[in-house]
Amino acid sequence: MREQVIPQRVGGRGGLSGKGRGGSAGQRPARRSGRSDSAGSLRERLRLVAAYLPGAGKVVLIAAGLALIFAGYRAAASASFFQVRNIEVSGTARASSEQVQQVVRREIGSSGVWRADLTTVSTKLERLPWVRSAVVTRLLPDGIRVRITERVPRAVVRTAAGRFIWVDDDAVTLSDMKPADQVPSFFLRGWNEDDSNDVRVENRDRVKTFVRLATEWDANGLSSRVSEVNLMDLHDVRVQLTGEDSQIDVRLGSEDLGPRLGRALKVLDEQRHTSLGPFITYIIMSQKNPIIGRAVGAPAANAGAAPVAETEKAKTKPEVAIAIKREKTKQKTEPAAVKQDPVRKDRQTGDSRKRIVGDQRPTH
Repeated sequence: MREQVIPQRVGGRGGLSGKGRGGSAGQRPARRSGRSDSAGSLRERLRLVAAYLPGAGKVVLIAAGLALIFAGYRAAASASFFQVRNIEVSGTARASSEQVQQVVRREIGSSGVWRADLTTVSTKLERLPWVRSAVVTRLLPDGIRVRITERVPRAVVRTAAGRFIWVDDDAVTLSDMKPADQVPSFFLRGWNEDDSNDVRVENRDRVKTFVRLATEWDANGLSSRVSEVNLMDLHDVRVQLTGEDSQIDVRLGSEDLGPRLGRALKVLDEQRHTSLGPFITYIIMSQKNPIIGRAVGAPAANAGAAPVAETEKAKTKPEVAIAIKREKTKQKTEPAAVKQDPVRKDRQTGDSRKRIVGDQRPTH
């Protein structure tokens, strides 16, 4: 009998391996949610559509999108939601808050708060009297805030027409001086009333000089004796005195203006009680020694006094003018005396003759 050898089954191993393969195949990754799949597919579709569109079509789509955005912006900006309803104004003491609000409403009323040109509004506000600068900001949705910095009055200018006006450091005319305003120590004259950049520069120099003189003279107690300072020519500064000396003009020159004014007042006080005192019309301090000008008909200067010059036209008080007039009338009506020498006889010839020496000058 043959021995039967039973072969091993390969199928079992294969079955095991197949079973293993089947098990491994069953461990697949979970699928994503349907929403993610739809979003991804939408992007893919758009990408495919964009790839097939020509360049001109892409430009049209972009332009259409921008037009829609701009239209939406305009609709939102012009809505009544952004119309100005509240205006806050701060920093006004002399400037008019009502005028500020009127300018803001006029400039923003049609455009609304959202589209308002704040730079233009600030420029218009700075043209108002007393307004030096204006800072304008939005308070969305319907408010505007305005912060005003006012100009500071520095001097009162007496114009050629006799008006008294306030000006600031920038030589900007602010307003007329009112009776309720605090009267300054003295006024400024010599203001150039032309309207040009060069003139504004000159007037700024005048204001700067005026402020410096006012500070110095106030500290030295001289301002109370000054009525006006004429700064038409900054190299020939002139001062008009006040009170009983209102007819006197002091010329100071261009430097050492404070000390020169002090010396001029000292010379004037020394001459006040002399016969020359009522006739003084000006004092020149720009020279080494002061020069005193006198009215016509004034008596001669005393020995040792400052040099005296006679003015062409008297600028005196009424009582002094009357005295001068009387003096002139007396000189015209008084007869001239004629001095005659006695009859002399010439001893050598024996002739006698009369010699007359005439002095036609009037006696005093």
